[in-house]
Amino acid sequence: MEVFFSSQQWLALIPPVILCILLFFYVYIILWLRPERLRQKLRSQGVRGPKPSFLFGNIPEMRRIQQLAKSAHEQEAGSADMFSSNYVATLFPYFLHWSRVYGSIYLYSTGSIQVLNVTDSNMVKELANCKSLDFGKPCYLQKERGALLGMGILTSNGDLWVHQRKVIAPELFMERVKGMMNLMMEAAMSMLNSWKNEVEDRGGSAEIVVDEFLRTFSADVISRACFGSSFSEGKEIFIKIRQLQTTMAKQSLLIGVPGSRYLPTRSNREIWNLDSSIRTLILNISKKYELVSSTLVNNDLLHAIIQGSKDGPLHSCTPEDFIVDNCKNIYFAGHETTSTTAAWCLMLLASHHEWQSRARVEFLDICQGKPLDFDILRKLKTLTMVIQETLRLYPPASFVVREALNDMKLGGIDIPKGTNIWIPITMAHRDPSVWGPSADKFDPDRFANGIAGACKPPHMYMPFGVGVRTCAGQNLAMVELKVVLSLLLSKFEFKLSPNYVHCPAFRLTIEPGKGVPLIFREL
Repeated sequence: MEVFFSSQQWLALIPPVILCILLFFYVYIILWLRPERLRQKLRSQGVRGPKPSFLFGNIPEMRRIQQLAKSAHEQEAGSADMFSSNYVATLFPYFLHWSRVYGSIYLYSTGSIQVLNVTDSNMVKELANCKSLDFGKPCYLQKERGALLGMGILTSNGDLWVHQRKVIAPELFMERVKGMMNLMMEAAMSMLNSWKNEVEDRGGSAEIVVDEFLRTFSADVISRACFGSSFSEGKEIFIKIRQLQTTMAKQSLLIGVPGSRYLPTRSNREIWNLDSSIRTLILNISKKYELVSSTLVNNDLLHAIIQGSKDGPLHSCTPEDFIVDNCKNIYFAGHETTSTTAAWCLMLLASHHEWQSRARVEFLDICQGKPLDFDILRKLKTLTMVIQETLRLYPPASFVVREALNDMKLGGIDIPKGTNIWIPITMAHRDPSVWGPSADKFDPDRFANGIAGACKPPHMYMPFGVGVRTCAGQNLAMVELKVVLSLLLSKFEFKLSPNYVHCPAFRLTIEPGKGVPLIFREL
């Protein structure tokens, strides 16, 4: 039986056929031809790497390597010193594997994103010294991490980033941070007094899981010092940002897979809802702040951000976006990373009692019963070394990430526009060629002569990033850590609980996977 189509039916088929052809060419050009041309330019210069698959890049291989590493880790559990083990082997085993196979510079893909992974010291130095605005933050951050970071100071580029840096950085200079010390001490004492009550109620010794307490402390400092409010007012924002962080961390390997963020999956729906809620909460706080500040003199960070939204090059975002995105950046980076570092620091001091004693004795000798002030903090060399070593072993950010926004040259390699450059900080900080054979050991003495004396070359120590994009809040973070740790050491002796399980987890930051339970005894 023959089937005949009328001319009208044939004409009706033309639009969908053309659409399918265009879609095919789009997929072919955007998802394969363009990335393949970029890869070919790098391969022709001797850059090697694993062969990517269509659409997913090297994600299938990454998952396979991670599963093998997980099985090997389970078999070896308990056979090594858990505090000296390199967690990179379990969290990012594919990076270790590829670095052994392809060297210190190699190319891999996640979906349509092409990444040049770099641990070569000379290239890291050149990257750190590069001041060109053509070398910025990857565009995918605004897309894949948009709900958490948007177009804030952590992800923006060009004139917008320059404007944001001018607005935010001066509010976090050391002179301004000095004025925040009383707020930090009040927040720390509130937390420590609650621990003191718990210890007394338990007969002189109590097990406390410190993680959430430290998050609340750090959130309180950020709220009061930067946003003119107490933690209770911003509590819902911090809770939702934490939920957003953990949800987005589950999707890390899917970054770059075209269209994945638009699918109505359970995770994506949760991300969309949290993003909408956080935006509403921040705008409500900023509007309330503007009403109150109209009759008061304010000079905190929120005031600077609101004023910054009213001028400057905002062609790529609205004033509301400027306020919301930068507040989200500060809320996330300002409290999550500091509290996580404090938790790791306490874990290491609890498991290395000699360093805990040294830090305590030094503080008591310098303090001599006087109230804590900035001059005392500056003299705490041992505590500074402990914090620096904690930041080396457990850096707040796992990677330095950049993108060539135009064709450029770096480390003798012509980098095509669109190439992402990643420096895995966790690997650079544990490289035996930089730190010596004890690279995986906790040894604050390596910083006895400063960073320059700890590693050769010093630019390979980068807990707060490198170059012009170095974290604007590092002064705040260091002072906050010194305040809470010195006060804690002066009031408590502590050790690891038998319930502690050492399993670092990647949730956009490297954090204790099952918390840090410590047993406290009041001095």
